[in-house]
Amino acid sequence: MIIEESTGNVYEDIHSPDADEMLIKAQLAAKIGEVIKRRRLTQVKVAELTGLPQPKVSALLKGQFRGISETKMLDCLARLGREVRIVVGPARPRSKPGHVALEFNS
Repeated sequence: MIIEESTGNVYEDIHSPDADEMLIKAQLAAKIGEVIKRRRLTQVKVAELTGLPQPKVSALLKGQFRGISETKMLDCLARLGREVRIVVGPARPRSKPGHVALEFNS
């Protein structure tokens, strides 16, 4: 049996070409699910609040979010009552590319 150490990104581990984007979406979907659960909202109510059709809400909560943009997911969080901020950090050395990461505050 061969065991490989994870990179911390399952999408990268399976060599998905859009691994970074999918990880961000997975994190956003998890946070959306957490907010929905905490507020005890039905999928129908979530659809009303976010503008997503109920079947898309259902799919998102099952981890099927390929057809939903990060921008729409951020908008959903805002419509669900969360504060969303986008912060651009200081410049990095020219030899190193920037990095996109999410930070959630309670």
